[in-house]
Amino acid sequence: MSSRKKMVLGGLFEANGYHSSAWLLPSAQDRAPTDVDYFRRIVRMAEDGKLDFFFLADTPAARTENLDAWTRGPLYMNMMEPITLLSAIAGATSHIGLGATASTSFYEPYNVARLFASLDHISHGRAAWNVVTSANDYAARNFGLDRLPPHDRRYAKAREFFEIVRGLWDTWEDDAFIYDKANVRMFDPAKFHVLDHEGEFFKVHGGLNMARPPQGSPVIFQAGASEAGKELAAETAEVVFGTGASRDEAIQFYRDLKGRMAKFGRHPDELKILSGVSIVVGENEQHAREKWAFWQENVHIDIGLLYLKTDLETDLSDLPLDEPVPLDRIPASSNHHQVYFEEIVGLIRQGLTLREVCRRYNRSKAIFFGDAVQVADQMEAWVESGASDGFMMAFPVLPDSLAEFTAEVVPELQRRGLFRTDYEGTTLRENLGLRRPVSRHAAARRAQAVAKP
Repeated sequence: MSSRKKMVLGGLFEANGYHSSAWLLPSAQDRAPTDVDYFRRIVRMAEDGKLDFFFLADTPAARTENLDAWTRGPLYMNMMEPITLLSAIAGATSHIGLGATASTSFYEPYNVARLFASLDHISHGRAAWNVVTSANDYAARNFGLDRLPPHDRRYAKAREFFEIVRGLWDTWEDDAFIYDKANVRMFDPAKFHVLDHEGEFFKVHGGLNMARPPQGSPVIFQAGASEAGKELAAETAEVVFGTGASRDEAIQFYRDLKGRMAKFGRHPDELKILSGVSIVVGENEQHAREKWAFWQENVHIDIGLLYLKTDLETDLSDLPLDEPVPLDRIPASSNHHQVYFEEIVGLIRQGLTLREVCRRYNRSKAIFFGDAVQVADQMEAWVESGASDGFMMAFPVLPDSLAEFTAEVVPELQRRGLFRTDYEGTTLRENLGLRRPVSRHAAARRAQAVAKP
């Protein structure tokens, strides 16, 4: 058995794929976004490839402006609520993790605690919560605001929100439910613990009306790349979706984030950092690049400009497409996705034309091109150089990109001893090599018992 470090591989799934033109391809299934049977087929394919987790991003809003442009690349315009969808597909699999986004900006802590505890029970310990603060004003307007609160304010609220959710998951100790029929006692009242919280943003007094999740806590995902985001991740996250479209950028992010953990009393092994990547498998590198170029040619310029407007937070559509973007059109700062903002600014500062910026912008994900051996070479090089612990793969075209990866690249990684040949356990924590958190109340009880003379 190889002793080489095994990489973590998770998938970011959008119904037809994450490339803007995926829905236009002949292989794309119409109405896939609301077809639960389609998602069951996709998640089974991912589990057959032994992927660690199947992940659904989310925003609680539809776009309400520029609909003529959004119809050409309808990101988040037709999608099911992710926790409901994951609960519906959980029974189609038995090992792969099931993760989803839920916003600390627009949920209440009790709701998130209950939803993800339910998913963890339904899936027998495979749930993961991606802790986000939301990053678009469409969502803000759905919840009575004109725009999002300032970035640092959102993260302060997120930290308090997370602490409440974690406290609610510890309402019951693991052995609280005893089902003692002879003495008519379903649970031990001494092992139920009320959360009494009053903070800057929330006031909560109560307990979760559900047994402790099978994993103790669903696995905590995060993706923040700002200073506030990295601080929260270093303190609380167990899986982070790393940034960096190049290996050097990814190494810098990896060292920065892992280096912050010691001040929170955490060991670097308690956190898995996964680089965002799009993988294009072909007969060779040239063929893979030709596939990508074909997909790119199908992206309507209207949607390319709209993606820039969304993430740069300014409209450049009045500018000539084949001339460089004037530097004075760059906003002073971002209140949404700071890492995406900085990527666009970097492309503009290279002197690229507006059309070229639209073509090259990829939301801080690297792209690996090649046949199975070439792609595996790139993945191995990133992990071996300390750029990541694995990859968060945004499959460009579904089901094709997933089928090619699992059939061709996964066996090559397995041959090298870099990826599992079978799941190590039945819970997501077991498969990621993460410890199961001990109930804080049970730990305190044991500490008191040890302290007694």
